[in-house]
Amino acid sequence: MDESVGTLQFTTIGDIIKKHREQASLSITQLSNLSGVHKGVISKIELGDTKRPELRTIKAISHVLEIPYQKIVAHYIDVEKRVETLKELLLEAVQFANEPLVSKVAVKLLESPQEDTYNAIEQLYLLTKNLTETAFQLLLYKIIAQYARERGVPPYVAKSLLQIYLIERLDLKQMEDSFKAGEEILYYMDFLSQEEKTTHYFRMGLQAFALNKYKQCIELCEAGLALEATETELKARAYLAMINSYYFLDNIDAVQRHLDVFEKFRYDFVADATKTTRGIVKARLKEFHPAIPLLRRCLDEVDKDIKIHVVIELLDAYFQTEDMDSIAELLAREEEFLPDSPQTPYKHVSIGIYHQLKGNYMMRKGHFDAGISSYVTSLQAYGTVNAKEEIIKCTADIFSHFSNNCKSTDSYFADMIHLVAILVKIASPKDA
Repeated sequence: MDESVGTLQFTTIGDIIKKHREQASLSITQLSNLSGVHKGVISKIELGDTKRPELRTIKAISHVLEIPYQKIVAHYIDVEKRVETLKELLLEAVQFANEPLVSKVAVKLLESPQEDTYNAIEQLYLLTKNLTETAFQLLLYKIIAQYARERGVPPYVAKSLLQIYLIERLDLKQMEDSFKAGEEILYYMDFLSQEEKTTHYFRMGLQAFALNKYKQCIELCEAGLALEATETELKARAYLAMINSYYFLDNIDAVQRHLDVFEKFRYDFVADATKTTRGIVKARLKEFHPAIPLLRRCLDEVDKDIKIHVVIELLDAYFQTEDMDSIAELLAREEEFLPDSPQTPYKHVSIGIYHQLKGNYMMRKGHFDAGISSYVTSLQAYGTVNAKEEIIKCTADIFSHFSNNCKSTDSYFADMIHLVAILVKIASPKDA
């Protein structure tokens, strides 16, 4: 065996302190004066008589000797068994953004002989929940889930998987994968509190809607509604997602029935959403005479956050009634209704639909380059959330208009190939 490896393997905290003290040409007495730690304490640490020195003592000595804190902690946790000290070390490792050290301290905490398995897992879970650094929350929840699974503690398998899902579902490019992970949690629902169950049902319902899984959206939202007796904003938003799902499934009776309940929620977005949905329903029923004036009023009255949805329905109604002048007037007001910073998949898709419809209009008016530009913007919006069905439909529109509007498709063939290559890149997940 290499001697240096053997020496490194058996290095103690005392060895590290003594080595750095001697390199600094300090006596134990001098180090004591500089650090405020009694020289007898320092001597015992260096000799190995004190196996688990206080953390504040090690910090004071390390500061004077300029020992990299992460280096001393890596050795300190090999001998430390006190849960409260390990929790303190874990928080500091997070502060230093040292992922390997965070993992190592977390496992030490879970394996502490001072706590039974359930309590150790619970303490780490509660600590993790209070962190603000999402990346480290995700890391620690995964450690907890694996440890709890191996030790047969299903409540914390369920709780950790739920927290992992709630974080990962925010990655709009990976919604399909996180939704599948959310489905696994459904097998652990008996181990979750009622609040956790309703949160999971509603969040999955909203995600199902964003993924065009309308039947699943309805099932999940109904499961949450059966459990949630109080009025919450999440409940109201899940109710709206359920209504919109019924709309896309062409169950207009259900839409109208549930709207009567939904409009009683007392949140700012409810009145606008109810008014807009009623106008959209009339347009879907081809009752354009009352629908268009109602939607135009909505466009002037509702919050900017939902104007884009009103515009899409108006554009569709204008196309069906061949009212090209009204389409031109609406497009001229673009700055009034395009979202400034879309946050939800539904919003990104809505922006994509708008630009696709705009592209269709430009093509019909013979503005070929402007039409292509709108299509590209549309596909960029779809690509943000990897909306594959919408990408396919938009691409079909592009090829259709190439065919219908170009006198010589050959002259645009190279541009088409280049465009498709760009769109494939846009639509692909980052890690594909």
